[in-house]
Amino acid sequence: MNFSKPDSLFNFGMKVSAYSEKRATEQNESWYKTGENIKYFQNGIKKDPDVTWSKFYYTLTFQHVFEYDNDNVLFAYSVPYSYSDLR
Repeated sequence: MNFSKPDSLFNFGMKVSAYSEKRATEQNESWYKTGENIKYFQNGIKKDPDVTWSKFYYTLTFQHVFEYDNDNVLFAYSVPYSYSDLR
């Protein structure tokens, strides 16, 4: 809920990146795109509460259906890319 851009690609169909440990083991699939009812909007939190004209922060919300019980699922803005991947 601390995004600062007034618009986002989430408003144009971008989905959240997710990683499920059980999905990776059973389906040999790494990061994947997910999320329904994705919304990106201005919230009521000001960046500088002491200034009347201060800009606001923005919030991202989405729904996700978990496929497996007792699973560890990670969410990210985009698929993580490490230095090792680069090399």
